[in-house]
Amino acid sequence: MEFQFLGLGILSWIVFIPILGMALVLLLPDSKRDAMRWTAAVVTGIQVVLAGIIYMSFDQAKTGINNIESLQFVEHFNWITVDAVPWVGKVNIDYFLGLDGLSILMVILTALIAFVGVISSWNIKKMVKGYFALYLLLITGIMGVFVALDFFLFFIFWEVMLLPMYFLIGIWGGPQREYAAIKFFLYTFVGGILMLLTMLALYFSVAHTDPVTGESVHTFNILHMMNPENFVDGGLLSGWDTTWRYVAWMALFINFAIKIPVFPFHTWLPDAHVQAPTPISVILAGVLLKLGAYGLLRINFPILPDATLYFGYFMAILGMISIIYGALCAMAQEDFKKLIAYSSISHMGIVILGIAAFNTQGMVGGVLQMFNHGIITAVLFLSVGVLYDRAHTRGLNDFGGMANQMPRYTGIAMIGMFAAMGLPGLNGFVSELFSFLGAFETYRWITIISVTGIIITAAYILWTIQRIYLGEVPDRWKELKDLTLREYISLVPLIILIILLGIYPSLAIDLINSSLSGLVELISAGGV
Repeated sequence: MEFQFLGLGILSWIVFIPILGMALVLLLPDSKRDAMRWTAAVVTGIQVVLAGIIYMSFDQAKTGINNIESLQFVEHFNWITVDAVPWVGKVNIDYFLGLDGLSILMVILTALIAFVGVISSWNIKKMVKGYFALYLLLITGIMGVFVALDFFLFFIFWEVMLLPMYFLIGIWGGPQREYAAIKFFLYTFVGGILMLLTMLALYFSVAHTDPVTGESVHTFNILHMMNPENFVDGGLLSGWDTTWRYVAWMALFINFAIKIPVFPFHTWLPDAHVQAPTPISVILAGVLLKLGAYGLLRINFPILPDATLYFGYFMAILGMISIIYGALCAMAQEDFKKLIAYSSISHMGIVILGIAAFNTQGMVGGVLQMFNHGIITAVLFLSVGVLYDRAHTRGLNDFGGMANQMPRYTGIAMIGMFAAMGLPGLNGFVSELFSFLGAFETYRWITIISVTGIIITAAYILWTIQRIYLGEVPDRWKELKDLTLREYISLVPLIILIILLGIYPSLAIDLINSSLSGLVELISAGGV
């Protein structure tokens, strides 16, 4: 089914409508702060509506991945053509957007978290125009990565995210915001250089036949890069199981591992989370971390399947380390926000372990964990923000008895915490279960060791609940008020999803199963 408005498809609208919102925000007078907030809310609300249309129209039976005929909502035309470049040849860059089961949950997640982030940004007072303009630019970059199927376009969207996040942390963050922002920038920038070099190596190694002229043309088309027949003789990354293909895979992996983040590329994350304002922490943990795992699944796995299989144990071991290390570090924290940051490292380790299993159970568990973790961490960071806005402290030992003082807030926060713990009946349980089931089939002892991370997770979450919500309320907190209407609006939809997907996970699994089964077959065939 085609969706066109003013000559643009639905994917172009869901990607670029924040740019229109950004332009409106910049045109508003500085005094119209509420108009800026409402503009951002309406724009991200439209994204949620468009994501809903995509969900309702999505054909679950189509595989996508490497078959353009089974991709959905495709927008594909030539964007940039440069002829007569002697040492490069004809340069073709396409505007190529499409959707399949690998990306649909990420599009829905981005739209939802972006809207929630705007609602939680309502009390931003400093440089409101700049904040919302950068926020909307950031959302365009994130959404674009999830639907781009031309590597050059993918890279542009990837880099677009860098500067908005740098300034959002560096200007609106905490006392050490400049340090955290520069650290984030350097890590991400270095990873981007590695991806750029690999992208160029792939470009010169892959060519397809132009259907109009019949000439052989190098391409950035990700689907063409997935076809082994398109690798040219003598190309740097041609052949199979070659050293340069392993080097290219590792360069891409480092870039994506920084974003996930996987141990030992994780050290930027706690600083960024602690210093970022609450809405940006929500975006960072809820969506930005998922870009790394998505990049592995969209780029590394289908384009370099031989190297992917070669590094399977390597990924599984890093996933295991991240699970246990992140959980132990979370237990050692006394800052509520830093605890959740380290817990994200642990939970994203489950994603890596699941997708490294190279079977459908593990892949489904890993991608579902990406979505579920985005919802859960959004609730947890919003919960921290609620307390910090009132008490101006995040110290776990500074509170106590919040269940008596703020019962409705406590109930919502505990649902998020129990979901993070993997309690059956909530969404975190299902995705963790499938991830470990798939991993156990491929890496038995690694999985057995990794499961101990669940015990550590339960320990630090229950200890956190004890310190913040149970016991007596300190005298200085006896005037704290419960949730406001704005806070309910940002938290309640996420809680509904946590419960709904815990009870009926097929709502999400049915969307991704066909595509991930196809990806597993593609990897397996590539490893022969």
